[in-house]
Amino acid sequence: MHLFQNAHYEIISKRKIGYAISSVLIILSIVSLIIHGGPKYNIDFTGGALLQLKFEKDVNIQQIRSLLSEKGFNDLEIKHFGATNEISIRSGLKDGEESISAGLESTIKEVMPDNPFIEERNEKVGPKVGHELIIDALLAIFWSMILILFYVMWRFEFKFSVGAIGALLHDIIITLGVFSIFEIEISAPMIAAVLTIVGYSLNDTIVVFDRIRENLKSASKNISDISGIVNVSINETLSRTVITSGTTLIVVVILFFFGGEVLKTFAFALIVGIVVGTYSSIFVASPIVIDWRVKREKS
Repeated sequence: MHLFQNAHYEIISKRKIGYAISSVLIILSIVSLIIHGGPKYNIDFTGGALLQLKFEKDVNIQQIRSLLSEKGFNDLEIKHFGATNEISIRSGLKDGEESISAGLESTIKEVMPDNPFIEERNEKVGPKVGHELIIDALLAIFWSMILILFYVMWRFEFKFSVGAIGALLHDIIITLGVFSIFEIEISAPMIAAVLTIVGYSLNDTIVVFDRIRENLKSASKNISDISGIVNVSINETLSRTVITSGTTLIVVVILFFFGGEVLKTFAFALIVGIVVGTYSSIFVASPIVIDWRVKREKS
């Protein structure tokens, strides 16, 4: 199956438009992160208690907040979790403090005796453990970047590794910015999603780089129009890129709509990552290689 047969899109000559779009998205992402005080971490990283309850009848969030506040339970984050008869209650947990779930459940039974419930989830993470998990997650992303840098340098050239790392940083910043704009919590599964995005984006980028290398080898030794060769290489891999990304995106979109509330944010992260990663492999990674080469030649 081939799409875009004999494609001749002028991508490299219009790379500044791609840079402008990426710059706007990155600036918006950074501004959102600054406004929100950084990423919004899940209790996996901040420490705290999470209680998920399923009631027999629909519940009013504001009513539960008022009733629990009257009983001395303040600073709770209460929201619907999927159906209108399910809620999640999250609270901060000081170091050494026991879980407050038992007290919460007994209080809810007391103030809402006519609406029985069952406990579906009860989690607790201490703040020290949460801090260690943040460090471990950042180290995982950092070392993955370093290994990718050396891998691309070994397989191709240094200028290609600059393009690959630039595209990956582009993808991660914009993805985190989207999380921040929509106030999506960063949890352990979301870190897994980010690392999946890194691998997916890199795979797309490597395919394009591999075709560029093949075309450079088949060209004459005195390469005067490297921009044209890179542009041809992107057009030759465009069909493969769109088909691979499109089929993967279909599966993830189905997972987003039908995979349940627990998988919804994970699937959303993958949707954002696939779209941004596909864009960066075409409009960011290869153009950076061109501009890096031009800059080196001028210097």
